[in-house]
Amino acid sequence: MAADNKHEAVRIENTLGKEHTVDESHLDQNIHLNDAIQAEIDKDEKRVRKIIRKVDFRMVPILGLLYMWALIDRVNLPNIQIAGMGKELETTKGNRYTLVTMIFFVTYILFDYPSNIALRKFGAAKWLGFIGTAWGCLTIAMGFVQSWKTLLVCRVIFGALEAGMAPGCIYLLGAWYTRYEVQKRFAAWACIGVFGSGISSALVYGITTIGRVGGLNAWRWIFIIEGLVSAAVGIVAGIILIDFPDRATRPGIFFKKGFLTPEEAAIVLARIERDRADAVPEPFTRRNVLRALSDWKMWQFPFLLFCNNLTVYSFSYFLPIILHGSMNYSTKMTYFLTIPPYVCASVWMFAIGCLNDRLKVRGPTIIVQSLIITLGICLMAFASNAGARYFGVFLAVGGTNSNIPTIYGYQHNNLSKCMSRLSRRVDQVLRVIPW
Repeated sequence: MAADNKHEAVRIENTLGKEHTVDESHLDQNIHLNDAIQAEIDKDEKRVRKIIRKVDFRMVPILGLLYMWALIDRVNLPNIQIAGMGKELETTKGNRYTLVTMIFFVTYILFDYPSNIALRKFGAAKWLGFIGTAWGCLTIAMGFVQSWKTLLVCRVIFGALEAGMAPGCIYLLGAWYTRYEVQKRFAAWACIGVFGSGISSALVYGITTIGRVGGLNAWRWIFIIEGLVSAAVGIVAGIILIDFPDRATRPGIFFKKGFLTPEEAAIVLARIERDRADAVPEPFTRRNVLRALSDWKMWQFPFLLFCNNLTVYSFSYFLPIILHGSMNYSTKMTYFLTIPPYVCASVWMFAIGCLNDRLKVRGPTIIVQSLIITLGICLMAFASNAGARYFGVFLAVGGTNSNIPTIYGYQHNNLSKCMSRLSRRVDQVLRVIPW
């Protein structure tokens, strides 16, 4: 597959001669992409590196923080469950906890694709900032619920708000980088999120030590404090995030000047056009959407995510419960033992992302990491020694989380058109169907 991509890159490169032109009608009027391609200004390596670093520092950290707090708010239920919510809201009875956990994914599936259409229509900064702020406020509200049924309703709305965040971040990042620059950025983005979700257990433990404050039990303060931070990150994201390269010259909400000059934006777009010939976004039409969905190759990537995320979400929602109930660790030890595997996973995925971009490899890495995941799960299931079972957690958590940016990079390399990359997000409902 890497060789095929290399040959395709050469073919595209060879087509971008003096005669190559693109339709600039969908670009801002001050961006002259055809002039940039013909002048080959995107081949000035020193200038290109400066622009890419500028994009890196502006985009990746804030998107990573947004993802981090989305994960924390999404998967904090098991920690909150053992911190007292289960007893007070009686979610330990029957299948109530499972229902509260699973109901999130219903609206998460239904609103995935519409949210990404809104992302392109309203702009990344406005949309991602809005949904980040909204789910933060909703998380605060969960701290005041008085029954498990009210919590259930909140989780329904919560799923709708978070639906477009992860695919929206991937879609936005993918629009800025060439095919063999992108996995490192996906990995850095996911690394921040996974690291944060790991240390969330320490945050939960710290909050639970304060006990009852202001008439509210500690588990309620977990919701409230995490929601406040999430809302703040959403507001910041709305201020400093930038939209797609074809809109990068427009002033921001609080900035009079655009993020890039017209020439810098043209350089970014010329690099994308030279790499995969899709710098100009396709319009949203029914024909384009159906054409993208009819491509059988698109469906293999959601299936990969489906298989991988069976393990990802199992650990996200049930690792604290496994450590506490099956491995018989105390509540305090459970909080701290969930941290190291995710810290290790964050380093692991970033290292693999850098290596894969350098070697231009995707598929073999997914296979190797899947074997490592299998080994880790087998250790957890069949090893008699507690240390060996805990080591299995490291292997499984590291492999599954590292496979996420690898799969995203794999699909980004193999689907060239913008509409194909956007339309495949609707197919990624497969990643949560197991729930």
